[in-house]
Amino acid sequence: MKASTLRRLINWWPPFLLTGIHATRITADFHEVDVELRLRWYNRNYVGTHFGGSLFAMTDAWYMLMLMHTLGRDYYVWDQSASIDFLAPGRGVVTARFRLDQAMLDDIRARTEGGEKHLPQFNVEIVDANGEIVAKVHKTLYVRKKPKAREPQSDEAA
Repeated sequence: MKASTLRRLINWWPPFLLTGIHATRITADFHEVDVELRLRWYNRNYVGTHFGGSLFAMTDAWYMLMLMHTLGRDYYVWDQSASIDFLAPGRGVVTARFRLDQAMLDDIRARTEGGEKHLPQFNVEIVDANGEIVAKVHKTLYVRKKPKAREPQSDEAA
């Protein structure tokens, strides 16, 4: 699936659509994703700031999706765990930026080549329009090369 198609579809996915979470950018190589959350009457908490569950939800699944598209179908990729530290009240538009670099991808491939599981860790900051950090999210993913992809390919002579 093309990144632009995924961005359009995921913005209509009910858990994002109904909380106001919006992917604003996914690069064609799936190495970068930007997500925003606008403060609305339906995603405010009791004191009028962003509901913590919505802040956490805006970070869910992005690294998993990015790795799935980048590593390809030869890998299992799952979210394993996540935690969030709320640092300041979220008001207005808040954003999160997700980034993968080539060295990180090469490391994941090297660590899983023989079928070993690898638990890469990622950190993402949720920031407000002034650049103030509202929350920090720590994610651990599970990555393993599929058995079929690990088997040596036989060379058939024609």
